[in-house]
Amino acid sequence: MERLLESERSDTWLTYSEQKHHVHLSHAFTTLEDTRSAREGQQRALELSAPTSTMTRTLLHIDAAACSHHDSDSEQACRRTVAALAALPDGYRTGLVRRRALDLYEAIPAQHHGERSEGRHLSCGRHRWKKVSPGPAPR
Repeated sequence: MERLLESERSDTWLTYSEQKHHVHLSHAFTTLEDTRSAREGQQRALELSAPTSTMTRTLLHIDAAACSHHDSDSEQACRRTVAALAALPDGYRTGLVRRRALDLYEAIPAQHHGERSEGRHLSCGRHRWKKVSPGPAPR
């Protein structure tokens, strides 16, 4: 990051900010099941993310949930994912957020799923969240 000019590190759509770097590290290390490094990236990304960065913060929380699963705590992974999704307005439970939540759900052993009703609900044990169909895009 130090090699980039300050103007190239600012947080815009056309630049690569430190915050984006840590968001990407979080997901990469989560995917590699390096949960210690992933959590470091998540913590730094959350520190650098505005409270209004709803989707980014949710993706980081889903990564944290996946880390719980990788660390053999699937029940905690379910609780964290349910909490992350429940905190979102309906219009945000689509696209990448939905895909990451479903990927985690599918990675969790079926014994933790509970009932799954015609694709209408996702369930992890006692913890349920709606499987949201694509709705209006967030403003």
